[in-house]
Amino acid sequence: MKLYIRRKTRDEILTHIALLIVVFFVLAPVLFALAKSTQTRAEVYRFPPMLGFGSAGFDNYRIVWRQFDLAIYMQNTFIVAGVVMFFKTAFSMLAGLGLVYFDFPLKGPIFYFILFTLMMPTEIMIVALFDLVSDLGWGNTYAALTVPFLASATGVFLFRQHFSSIPPDMVDAARVDGAGPVRFLWSILIPMSWNAVAALALIQFIYMWNQYIWPLVVIRENSRQLIQVGLRGLTNQQDTTNWGWVMAAAILAMIPPLVVFMLLHEQFTRGFALGQEK
Repeated sequence: MKLYIRRKTRDEILTHIALLIVVFFVLAPVLFALAKSTQTRAEVYRFPPMLGFGSAGFDNYRIVWRQFDLAIYMQNTFIVAGVVMFFKTAFSMLAGLGLVYFDFPLKGPIFYFILFTLMMPTEIMIVALFDLVSDLGWGNTYAALTVPFLASATGVFLFRQHFSSIPPDMVDAARVDGAGPVRFLWSILIPMSWNAVAALALIQFIYMWNQYIWPLVVIRENSRQLIQVGLRGLTNQQDTTNWGWVMAAAILAMIPPLVVFMLLHEQFTRGFALGQEK
């Protein structure tokens, strides 16, 4: 018995050591960026490389925040990501509700067509989407950044599968009580689906926060530009790139999605767990 306990303890220690090593390698780029964000230009280009914190401290953060419009970019991105996250989640829930609890012609083929669109990335539709946005007069507006992303095949599939797993007895009980579709969704489905809602909301917020190609194509004014394009523009505005500034801006841009993930990570994990608690 003692030998078994010792062996189990040793295996647990080795497992934790291996996990710590993996975590270190995963975090190594972030730690490197964090160190470089505190270094001056000379310290960044010094040889041999300086891996510790530099003498610039928070000066690089103040410079990129005030002189390179980083605050405006992050504000724009937060608005766009928040709007898309809210409406895409709401529309996905309504679509899932219709596919599960309503009978209408071609319901099956429509669902399979929605799944088919998962194989069509946004990049292959950029030209046609740009022409449509231009014809509607939405160029260089928030509408161009939000409306094309309000539908989500992933979200529809997620809620369709989740709603299908809810016992039919609850649907019958709601009908007996006289609950209509909207009340059934608001009073029963949403409280039982917080994990799925949080999972989709987190995915969509991070997805929109990392948008680069579409805002680069459709937005011309810096006052409406998003953070990823702003980070790329930071290198273009310098004759010799100050990587301390670039790394400071990248660290600041990581904070909002990281905070959202920390707030929703438990629900995110449960939302995709095989043995999700209902």
